[in-house]
Amino acid sequence: MNLPTPLRVEQAMPQQRLGERLIEKGLVQAADVASALDAQQRMGGRLGQLLVRLGALSEDQLLATLSEHLQLPVLQRDVSLPEEATPWPAPDNGPAADWMIDHGVLVWAQPDASVTVACRDPLDPFVFETILFMLGDRPIQWVLAPSSAIDAAVARIEGAARAAGAGDDTRSLRELAEEAPIVELVNNTIAQAVEQRASDIHFEPEEFGFAIRLRIDGVLYARQQMPKDRFAAVASRIKLVSGMDIAERRLPQDGRFSARAGGQSLDIRASALPGVHGESIVLRLLPKERGGVALPQLGMEPDHLALMQAWSREAHGIVLVTGPTGSGKSTTLYATLAAANRGDRKIITVEDPVEFRLPGITQTQAHPEIGLTFAEALRSILRQDPDVVMVGEIRDRETAEIAIQAALTGHLVLSTVHTNDALSAFTRLIDMGLERFLVATPVKGLQAQRLVRRLCDHCAEPMTTMPREVEAQVSEISAALRAGPARWRRAVGCAACHHTGYRGRMGIYELFPVDDDLRQAVMANASHRELLELAASKGWRSLREDGLLKAWRGLTTADEVLRVLGT
Repeated sequence: MNLPTPLRVEQAMPQQRLGERLIEKGLVQAADVASALDAQQRMGGRLGQLLVRLGALSEDQLLATLSEHLQLPVLQRDVSLPEEATPWPAPDNGPAADWMIDHGVLVWAQPDASVTVACRDPLDPFVFETILFMLGDRPIQWVLAPSSAIDAAVARIEGAARAAGAGDDTRSLRELAEEAPIVELVNNTIAQAVEQRASDIHFEPEEFGFAIRLRIDGVLYARQQMPKDRFAAVASRIKLVSGMDIAERRLPQDGRFSARAGGQSLDIRASALPGVHGESIVLRLLPKERGGVALPQLGMEPDHLALMQAWSREAHGIVLVTGPTGSGKSTTLYATLAAANRGDRKIITVEDPVEFRLPGITQTQAHPEIGLTFAEALRSILRQDPDVVMVGEIRDRETAEIAIQAALTGHLVLSTVHTNDALSAFTRLIDMGLERFLVATPVKGLQAQRLVRRLCDHCAEPMTTMPREVEAQVSEISAALRAGPARWRRAVGCAACHHTGYRGRMGIYELFPVDDDLRQAVMANASHRELLELAASKGWRSLREDGLLKAWRGLTTADEVLRVLGT
């Protein structure tokens, strides 16, 4: 499709303006458009690009809307780039590589003698008129292009190691980090991650490039491959905004910053770890505005939900939530705190970091670098007359001893421990150096959990058969929990779930109330296997059984449960 002159473009476009269309589609708020229009009056620029820079809109959403608005294809969605192995020479009498680099424009000839022109803004009068002047009457296919595609292509055309050459110069690194293309690349990557519901962004340097991967529903997906000479600038940009030392590349660093992307306000934690080919950079995305968390929303079965609610009403004792990093322990504790917050109890937390803001609860941020550790904060908290105390994690003997003393003196203590299953919490506390009777006496309940992906309701298909060994394990679960027919389903994949077959996650749990029999077994130095056998004799489900029960109900798949828990 040939793009007409700018005047004819304005006449050919729909009467509805871009801002109005974005509001109508629910992609932005009217206040966002007003802010962008105000910025446009002061600084100039296109409305859509300003909305992306303000974090109200992702570039993918903008390009999709502009594609409808201008009836133009989008690069990498509707039109493919030439082979990456060869540079993309401009056609005869076309623009030189230097001009394309300076203006972020890609021009290449097609076999039918037409020319494809990909750029961020085909309505830019200067770019438009220059292309027409250079190419004359040759048929032109105009294409909208995302900044990331332009940047990657320009880097290959340029073929220079500017970023690597300036790597040892702090001033050059700072200048690189503040260049508009690098700022846009980082901002757009965050916006795309938010749009795709990612929890983490990984920037991973390799020998000849670097990869950008997103963790979505607990699984890493490759999203982009970039040239190596862009990495120093990207890493410097992230370090600059997160408060790290941009010149330090030999030691691990941590930082954090706030941003607005895809219409959401985010707290972002950044981590840099030196590697063979450069620093691995990981961003953890934490939305500031998240809906309230309640126990019934976590996906617990009725018997587990009743147990957790009962534990939240206890007057004293310890409730421990266990599991590896990223298994949703903090979310469960927040939901338990919300259930415990009846308005008549003083609730105080010490966390690192504070991930949710809960009304009616005093939350304290630990700062080990200035001496405010979990143990020190817990000592001060106990002088605040609390009824319920949450400790983000029991990491050492000192914290464990204070938590146990608090539980023995009339406080309900909620905390987490890193273990593989619930009953291993006893072993972990004993390994810290605590006496067995002190470990067994105050603990009211133990919980372990994992997160599994939910099946996408748009594309999941029923399964008629299931492996016999899986059916056998599910058949041992209480018949009361298996009311109704089995609904085994399998993952397929569609546009709604980015062709993964899954969308969102849910918890699978094992909960063990600590009764007198279990306490006596712990104090009698029973082995872990003996504790498991005792729990099984009382009918408590394991993580595997709870996961397979959810697969039996069609909420996830047996393959997903086995992927998370192992075979």
